[in-house]
Amino acid sequence: MKKILITGGGGYIGSMLSTELVNLGYEVTVIDQLKYDKGSLDHLYFNKNFTLINKDVRSTKILKKFIKKNEFIIPLAALVGAPLCEKNKKEAISTNFKAIKNILKNLNNNNKLIYLTTNSGYGIGKKNKYCDEESPLKPLSLYGQTKCDAENEVMKFKNTISFRLATVFGASYRMRSDLLVNNFVQRAVNDNFIDVFEPNFRRNFIHIKDVVRGIIFSIKNFNKLKSSIFNLGLSTANITKINLVKKIKKQVRTLKIKVIKNKSDPDKRDYFVSNKKIEKKGFKATISLDEGIKELIQVFSNNKKKIINNY
Repeated sequence: MKKILITGGGGYIGSMLSTELVNLGYEVTVIDQLKYDKGSLDHLYFNKNFTLINKDVRSTKILKKFIKKNEFIIPLAALVGAPLCEKNKKEAISTNFKAIKNILKNLNNNNKLIYLTTNSGYGIGKKNKYCDEESPLKPLSLYGQTKCDAENEVMKFKNTISFRLATVFGASYRMRSDLLVNNFVQRAVNDNFIDVFEPNFRRNFIHIKDVVRGIIFSIKNFNKLKSSIFNLGLSTANITKINLVKKIKKQVRTLKIKVIKNKSDPDKRDYFVSNKKIEKKGFKATISLDEGIKELIQVFSNNKKKIINNY
């Protein structure tokens, strides 16, 4: 039985990944302080293959002990998003970058590391060109910078894989409503109104279940993928903000949309992304934006629980 250590395993992606891995029979240990949602892993405590260590991932002693015991290391613990990192610069650097260096320092020859970063490192892409793994990284925020720097360290080791994630959407045990698709659908459901600025900014998206599937694919095919960087997104979901809003309107027919002309988006990212490299290896994201929007409409219509976002 494979043993897997996930830092930040109670988070938006981590809680879904931990659950799926436990369901598949893997032995999963999570290190997480459960800062934003104390209950995101409640459903796993009964399972004998699951252990939660409620500690800070920056503790060298804790990391050392659990890296030794586990074959796969998936470090998800991070301060996520540009606003949160701007607000807590020191913590962002110590969690997103220094803690990764610390993990790498303690790896042995049996460890395999799967690292998730963001494709926001591409910054502003060329107008008619897709960003691929060879495209230059030009992060526009401290968040993007810490993730790019950490990826750089990760790729010095051969037993590692790095996934550059598209913007994730979909429901999770630790829900977030600040991510673009989730946020737009929540506003459509609650306010019946979305105002959009910089409507032609481009993004690539991926459903959270496809992210989890991609990670499981990499665990099962590690030797085929190792020492490489892959974009991980849904190829049919390279789309502008305004076209995303129009997709939501097809399902929330009464939705009012207003394009704000003179307001600048603090998040300047603007690019389309190629996911061909991972697709050639045999993995393809399949859950469409339309399916995700339908799911999220249900979530925000029926669950009025207050969502605590990162910032």
